Amino acid sequence: MNPEQVLEEWRADRRTYIRDHVVLAVIGAVATCLLLYWMGNSDWWVGVIAAPAALAVRGFYLASEELVLVWQMTPQEIRGSQGKRVALSEIETVRSLGSSVQLVTRGGDKHLMKYMADPAAVKRAVARAAGVALP
Repeated sequence: MNPEQVLEEWRADRRTYIRDHVVLAVIGAVATCLLLYWMGNSDWWVGVIAAPAALAVRGFYLASEELVLVWQMTPQEIRGSQGKRVALSEIETVRSLGSSVQLVTRGGDKHLMKYMADPAAVKRAVARAAGVALP
């Protein structure tokens, strides 16, 4: 088997990206309203507008960077389009964090594969290839 052969490839998913930003906007709106109300601010309702607006602007500006990310798994490593390389033999832990998959190496380095459409499948594939047991 060619060590550079791509076994699997994962791309950031646009639907997942949008869904995650909507969820964060709702959580941010509720948290901001509660915080402003708790602080005695009579304009507590501003959180309903401010948090979603801030996350919409953030999501719009970062989409061009986040949605082009690609992760490829070869027989030897996982490499990201942003230049990251993680040897499969160095992966100690693979865990899901929402729509992301976190790879933790034996040296303690952490790599986040963000906005995966099926993070559970990515987690299983990486764990299987790296020989890591899943809880």
